[in-house]
Amino acid sequence: MTTIDDASETSQQTRLSRRMRILLFFLVEGIAALAIGFAALFLSFDPVWSAEQPHAVLRPGTARSGSLLLKTDDGYTDALRLGIDVDLTVSGPTIRARVTQIFRNPTRDWMEATYVYPLPAGGAVDTLKMVVGDRVVVGDIKERQQARAIYEQARSNGQKAALTEQERPNIFTNSVANIGPGETVLVQIEYQEPVQQDGNEFSLRVPMVVGPRYNPLPVVQSVDLRADGNGWGTTATDPVPDRDRISPTALDPAENAPINPTRITVHLQAGFPLGEVKSHFHQVNIESPDTTTRVITLAGGPVPADRDFELTWKPAAETAPSVGLFREHVGKSDYLLAFVTPPSIEQAQQAPRPREVIFVIDNSGSMGGTSIIQAKASLLYALGRLQPTDRFNVIRFDDTMDVLFPAPVAATSSNITNATSFVSALQARGGTEMVPAMRAALSDTNRDDADTIRQVVFLTDGAIGNEQQLFETIGALRGRSRIFMVGIGSAPNTYLMTRAAELGRGTFTHIGSVEQVEERMRGLFARLENPAVTGLSAKFSDATADLTPAALPDVYRDEPLVLAAKLDRLAGSVEIKGRVGDRPWSVTLPLANAADGKGLSKLWARRKIADAEVARTTRQVSPEDADKTILALALEHQLVTRLTSLVAVDNTPSRPDGEPLKLAELPINLPAGWDFAKVFGEHPRQPAAAPTERRAESGDARVGDSRVQVASLKRPGPVIAPTPAPVQLPKTATDAELKMIAGVILLTVSLLFLVFNRRQMSPR
Repeated sequence: MTTIDDASETSQQTRLSRRMRILLFFLVEGIAALAIGFAALFLSFDPVWSAEQPHAVLRPGTARSGSLLLKTDDGYTDALRLGIDVDLTVSGPTIRARVTQIFRNPTRDWMEATYVYPLPAGGAVDTLKMVVGDRVVVGDIKERQQARAIYEQARSNGQKAALTEQERPNIFTNSVANIGPGETVLVQIEYQEPVQQDGNEFSLRVPMVVGPRYNPLPVVQSVDLRADGNGWGTTATDPVPDRDRISPTALDPAENAPINPTRITVHLQAGFPLGEVKSHFHQVNIESPDTTTRVITLAGGPVPADRDFELTWKPAAETAPSVGLFREHVGKSDYLLAFVTPPSIEQAQQAPRPREVIFVIDNSGSMGGTSIIQAKASLLYALGRLQPTDRFNVIRFDDTMDVLFPAPVAATSSNITNATSFVSALQARGGTEMVPAMRAALSDTNRDDADTIRQVVFLTDGAIGNEQQLFETIGALRGRSRIFMVGIGSAPNTYLMTRAAELGRGTFTHIGSVEQVEERMRGLFARLENPAVTGLSAKFSDATADLTPAALPDVYRDEPLVLAAKLDRLAGSVEIKGRVGDRPWSVTLPLANAADGKGLSKLWARRKIADAEVARTTRQVSPEDADKTILALALEHQLVTRLTSLVAVDNTPSRPDGEPLKLAELPINLPAGWDFAKVFGEHPRQPAAAPTERRAESGDARVGDSRVQVASLKRPGPVIAPTPAPVQLPKTATDAELKMIAGVILLTVSLLFLVFNRRQMSPR
C-alpha cells in the first residue's frame, strides 16, 4: 500500500529526474557549442609550423642582428635582408674596391629593393655585376634617363634588373627588381680611388653610412603686382630638389638592433717596407706575408654599417717617399699620376705673418652625442694655439647663428677666456643652416689688409643636403680667405668637406674620436702656422698633356701635390714650380722612370669631371657646357656620374604574370655616436612598420611616397621611416587559447552545478 509520504517522495524524484535531464541536455548542448567554437577558432589560425608557409611568423625577441621585422596582419615577419662585403686592394698609389651587396628575400612576396649607401667622394665607379644563381649579368653605362627607362621596362616585364645611380659624388642608390620569394641576389660594384697621403702617413677611408641630412625648405617669394590686372605671382626655389633620394630611413638604435652587417678585407701592397698599420675605429687582424704587404680583416667578423672604416699605414723608415710617379697605357693614350711633397720651411726662418682666424662651430642636432664633445675639444685646442699677433672671432650655428664679437678681436688672454666660456656652454640642438654661417665667416671687413693672412676654420659633420648652395657661396665670397674644413664624427659628409676646402683653397681634416683631437688639430695648425706652397705650375718638355686639376691648388705643410695627366706620348719630363713661403722651388721628374700603375685613366677622368663641376659652380663655364663635358668623359671611360648610370638586366623573365611586386626601401643605421632625439626631436613615435613597403608599379617607383615620419622634426629636415610599433605576438605562438577555452568550459560546468544545488536545497 502506497502511503502519502511515499507518493510525495516519488513525485520529488520524478521532478528531480526531469530537472536533471533538462540540465544535462543544456550542459551537453553548451559543451558541444563551445567545442564547435573552439574548433572554429583553432582552425582559423595558420600554424607557424605549417609546411605550406615559406617563412615563419617571428617574435621580436628572436630577430637576429642584421635583420628587421615587418608588420603583417598576423604579427611580424622577417623583412628583406642586406649583407655587405667590401674587398679593397691597395696597389701603391691606387685602391681598387669591390663592394658586394647581398639581398636576401625571406618573404612570400616578389620584391624590389632600393638601398642608399655612401662611397668615397673621389671614387670612380665603373663596374656593375648582378649575380642570380649561377648567372652573372654585367651592367652597361647609359645616360641616366635611358638607364632608368631600361630598368623600369625590365621590372615591368618581370625580369631581374639592377640599377646604380649617383645622387651625390659620395651617395649612390642601388635598385634591384624582381627578387623572388626565398631568393638571394648579389649586386657588385667596383670603383677606383687614389691613396691619401699626409706627411709620412698614408690612408684609405671606407664610408659605411649616409648620415641623415638637414634639408632646408624651398624658398617661396610672393610678388605684389598691384592692380594692373596680373594679380599675384609666386616663384619657388628648392635648395634640395632630390631630398627624397638622399634621405633613407634612419633607425633609432634604442629601438632597433643594428642592421646591414658588413665584412671588410684590405689587401695592402704599399710598394715600400711597412711600419705601423692601424685601424682607427674597428678592431682588426693583420697578417704580414712580407715587408711590403699586409692583409687586414675585421677581428670580430661582420660589423654594423654605422661608422666609417679608416686605415692608415706608415713606412718602416722615418721618412716617407716624397715623390711618386706612375703610368698606365690605355688605348692610344698614356696616363700619368704624380705625387710630389714640397720641402717644409720652418716658420722660425722667417718673420711670422699675423693672422685673422674665424672659427665656425656647428652645434646643430646632428652634432649631438659624441660629435659636439669632439668639436668643442677641437675648438678649445685651437683657441689655445692662437698667437698674440693674431686676431680671431667665433661663430656658432644651428638653425640660428651667433657671432661672439662684433668684429675680429686681438688674441688677448681676456678675449680667449671669453671665447672659451662661450664654446664650453654650447649644446647641440636644432637644424643645420650652414650657408648663413659661411656667409658671416667670409664677411671680410679688412680685405685691404695685405699683411694679414685670413683663415676660416669650419668644424661640422656636414650633414646637409644643400651642398651646392654652400659651394656657390664660397665661390662668390671667398675673397682672400682660405677655408679649412674640420669633419667631426663617425660619418662626416666628406664630399662637402673636400669640395668646400678645394673651393676655399684650404684643406680638410677629419676627427673621428676624442682621442684624435690633439693629433689632428696639431697637424691642422702646422698648416695654418706655416707658409703654403703657392703659384704652382707644371710644364711637360716633350709631351702634350691634358692636366688635372686644371688650376693647380696651393698645398700646405706635409701635403703632396697630386697631378693626373693624359699624354699623347710618354716622353721627356715634367717640371713643377712654385714658391715655398718667399722662396722659389722646383722639381723635375723624368717620365721614363714612372712605374706601372692601375686604373689611372679612371682617376684622371673622375678628376676631370670634378674640374667641370667646379667650373660650373664658379660660373667659369655654362651649365650646358659643363654637362656636355661630364657626359662625354663618363661615356668614354664608363663611369657613373649624376648624368650617367649603370644598368644590368637578366634576359630571362622570373616573376610570373599577375604576381604583384612590392617595393622595400631598405633602412640604414644611425651613425655611431649620434643622438637620435637631437636629430629628429623627442615627440612620441608613430606606431608603424619598418622597413617601408609599398606596391611598385611601372614608372617611377617613388611617385606617391608613403613613408611615415618616426618623430616630428623640430625644424625642417630629413624624412625618416617609422620604427616598429608595440609588438602584437602571433596568436599561435603558445597554447594560451586552448587553456582559456578549457577554463571557460570548467567555469560553465561549475556554474550549472551551483545553480542545480541551490535549487535542490531551496525550500519547497
